[in-house]
Amino acid sequence: MAFRRCHLNPKKTLFLLCDIQEKFRPSMPLFENMVKNVDKLTKAGKALDVPLIVTEHYPEKLGKTVSELDVSHAKAVQGKTYFSMMTPQVKSVIKDIFGEKPQDVVLYGLESHICVEQTAIDLREQDINVYIVADCCCSRLNQDRDLALERLRQAGCVITTSESVIFDLVRDKNNPKFDVVRKLVNPTSEDMELSRSPSKL
Repeated sequence: MAFRRCHLNPKKTLFLLCDIQEKFRPSMPLFENMVKNVDKLTKAGKALDVPLIVTEHYPEKLGKTVSELDVSHAKAVQGKTYFSMMTPQVKSVIKDIFGEKPQDVVLYGLESHICVEQTAIDLREQDINVYIVADCCCSRLNQDRDLALERLRQAGCVITTSESVIFDLVRDKNNPKFDVVRKLVNPTSEDMELSRSPSKL
């Protein structure tokens, strides 16, 4: 599973938004902060024409993606029962978008130690570079999220933040979309109480 760190290219990158659904809101203390960060990242991805796929875990019982997030531009909003996002349906959509597979996937959502982690491992097994957006991930317990991020780093994922992803996609102040993106990143990201230990970030 070779990994080559490179700048993100909107034409070779896929955003995966994992299971940010209404039913999870009461059980996650940092849910509201995460949603605000996710909103910024997802809007920036839309402005930069990065394709988006959204999953909803067992939506009949757990509800739809939260109303604060506009995912109307998503290539698919796919229900699932697998914990991983990499269902046959999602794989088919990815193939339709990229012909084969993306170079890089920017992955975010919940729960970090279950659906996000299993999705990331499935992607790494396909030799896809995976960027985990730490300030856009959540678990019921911070320790579960932080330990999942540590495991995913060891598995070859890049642990990053929403602003880092956005600016890496923009690259240049003269990018035609810079003014749109600048308005999104002007407010400071919400604090997700991430561990400050270098070994865990």
